[in-house]
Amino acid sequence: MDPLTWTGSLGTVLNPILVILVPLFLVAVVLRILLSIFEPDTGIQANPDGTIVATGGVWGLSRAAVNWLGVLLVALALAYLIGGIVMDTAAGILGGMARRLLPVWIALTATFGLSVVYKRRLGLYGKLFDSTIGMIGFGLVMFWVYTAIFTGLFDMIATHDPLGQNALLKNKVPGTPLGEEGEYPYYLLGGDNLARDVFSRVVAGSTIVMAIAPLATLFAFMVGITLGLPAGYYGGRLDTFLSFLANLILAFPVILLFYLLVTPEIVATGLPQYMAVVLFVFPLVFFGVLIHARCRTQPARNWVYLAIVLVPLTLVYLSLINAPLSKIDFWPLDLFDVPGGILVVFVSVVFVNSPTVFRIVRGLTMDIKTRDYVAAAQTRGERPWYIMLWEILPNARGPLIVDFCLRIGYTTILLGTLGFFGLGLPPESPDWGTTINEGRRLLAVYLHPAMPPALALLSLVLGLNLLADGLREESLRD
Repeated sequence: MDPLTWTGSLGTVLNPILVILVPLFLVAVVLRILLSIFEPDTGIQANPDGTIVATGGVWGLSRAAVNWLGVLLVALALAYLIGGIVMDTAAGILGGMARRLLPVWIALTATFGLSVVYKRRLGLYGKLFDSTIGMIGFGLVMFWVYTAIFTGLFDMIATHDPLGQNALLKNKVPGTPLGEEGEYPYYLLGGDNLARDVFSRVVAGSTIVMAIAPLATLFAFMVGITLGLPAGYYGGRLDTFLSFLANLILAFPVILLFYLLVTPEIVATGLPQYMAVVLFVFPLVFFGVLIHARCRTQPARNWVYLAIVLVPLTLVYLSLINAPLSKIDFWPLDLFDVPGGILVVFVSVVFVNSPTVFRIVRGLTMDIKTRDYVAAAQTRGERPWYIMLWEILPNARGPLIVDFCLRIGYTTILLGTLGFFGLGLPPESPDWGTTINEGRRLLAVYLHPAMPPALALLSLVLGLNLLADGLREESLRD
């Protein structure tokens, strides 16, 4: 069985076109940048009689060249993708990966199609699809979300066991055939220094990132919102005390704080579990106060809603903090067990991110509490927690949503940093940081073990940043 090239037989047709289009596109972009130095292109120009027309001349030509060449590059990328899905490994390594990711492409197409059709009914999320930057960022993020789902829950994408080894494929280049029957016949992105499939480890690593980063950020927001709202609304000694605690935590360098929390000596003391007991109770407090503040005048509905929400959340909370043969092992109805390394990293991320969220929420609350609609709620006799959660918080959602997206990106980078330094997660973990660390040891000789997880990390963080930019742009139009 012959090794795969990157584009296979598909490349004989499309590669020459790519070689022509890319330099032309780059030249057009550089020309447009140089022209903008001398005179910015507003897209319109005024005539002597007061009428306006689209910019012509060299400015109009440069803009048209960039637009059309960009469209042609997108069409070429789609041709590679569709050709790869149809031809599989006959279209080379890219074709093999495109076919393995077919469920992701279908899910992305359905998501974009439904979102564009119903975008006028979907509020801020629907408006996101009026922003090109937002759409690109959303596409990158959802690509990794669907990859994590189809890999972790359905095992439809990985070609091999991410921890499995084949001694004959140690450090082999991408597209190397296995020569064995009964398995996927290639290591699409080659083998690492322990003869494991790099492609399978990259897609398996997405499940770890998507399991930790969004949830840890959400928990951090629960803590920050629950403490930041009263600090900003009441002020006084409560604000001074909570702000002092937040500043105390923020005074530590982030990496040093992470390092202290995940070292084996600290873990052995049970400190991360004790921290989990405190930090993980905040979602219970948040939802309990949220429901009670809204429904307190309707006792029957209030108790029903509280029971529906808080009973399952309490069971999840007790299962999260309870771990067999650990410092906290008292709850008999343990629905699931979180691996120790993941729990430590999760708690560390929540602890480090919460003070920053607290400061953002506190600042927004201090600004919004002076608005007329807050004064109107106070005049009609609403209680403080109702005002904080149902008047102030909804009007702070724009900046908080943007920061939430950015903070997931920061958390992803922190997870990669921890994995790179071998902290927290098990050393055989396929998370991207660990994989990059293992690949960089032979980086001067073999690029393929370290580059795919590094590009995966880059694309996810870039997507989150673009998504945040798109959300900010659309929220400012509200």
